[in-house]
Amino acid sequence: MARVKTITIAGGGLAGLSLGIALLQGDVPVVLHEPATYPRHRVCGEFISGLTDEVAERLDISDTLSDALSHSTTSWFVRNHRILNATLPVAARSISRYRLDQRLQKKFISYGGQLHENSRLKPSSAEGMVWTAGRVAEKDSPWLGLKIHLRNLPVAQDLEMHAGGGAYVGITPIEDGYVNVCGLFKRRSDATGSGLALLIDYVKGARLTQLADHLSSAEPNTDSFTGISAFTFGRQSHAKDICALGDAASMIPPFTGNGMTMAFESADIALPHLLDYAQNATGWAETLHRIQSALHARFNGRLRYANLLHPFLYTRPGQTTLSALAKTHLLPFGLLYRALR
Repeated sequence: MARVKTITIAGGGLAGLSLGIALLQGDVPVVLHEPATYPRHRVCGEFISGLTDEVAERLDISDTLSDALSHSTTSWFVRNHRILNATLPVAARSISRYRLDQRLQKKFISYGGQLHENSRLKPSSAEGMVWTAGRVAEKDSPWLGLKIHLRNLPVAQDLEMHAGGGAYVGITPIEDGYVNVCGLFKRRSDATGSGLALLIDYVKGARLTQLADHLSSAEPNTDSFTGISAFTFGRQSHAKDICALGDAASMIPPFTGNGMTMAFESADIALPHLLDYAQNATGWAETLHRIQSALHARFNGRLRYANLLHPFLYTRPGQTTLSALAKTHLLPFGLLYRALR
């Protein structure tokens, strides 16, 4: 009987850890290389929208999300004016990446997975190698992501979305009385400060003055402040012969709340094909083809719609259109929600 093959995973985020856990449950040996250490904070909306119970159960991660907050209401603001209150068709989950990643890596180890922290691999087309180490670096990218956890920050709804000049900011409660504030901004050479002060400077630069004052009155967890740059949205520019999942395969604009879900879904999509490969039922070339075809079929539509809608949140003409549609009750919130999931 042929020996079960080992799967090597480069990158221990949501896609890598959940895939590793599920493979180990299928008696497949897994070696995972994570460039940093656990636990740590990451730039993330920490809002999981669209993840089904069935996917969580197949990946065997339901227990790690059992106490995540359940969120169902949202408010949208454009340049300090509220334009929409809405109820999500399906409740979302909210939990910090600090807590969730730590739980997932502990479960991975408890199942017998080999975890190598501070271990950075290069993208490779080697058989049995799965690349989940995040986005492809794009030096000329104009984008900057900033995130921090704040206490004593009242929120209007479970999720607030604030759109301003060249920016939008998402705000949602997470565990332990904290609120996650995560923003996407056009980079500025004149930005000043660090930590919360830098975030507020960018919020002011986006002419979100009321939000800036609101954030200034909150109590920050200074250790939670993180930033990220050098990224682009849509499909990432990996070679076609690399098995990439999660953000390493594609990055959806963050206003959708679907990025974390896509990481889990990509692991779920790849799981049966990698099980077949590890058990010698298929070759690597066929496995890679099946995974890439399934990822394209699942995500192509929502990525296309997200990239079309993305400019409406950070350009003045787009924001004016959104405001007008909301004022006349013509903004198709339910349709937009379904299109992005």
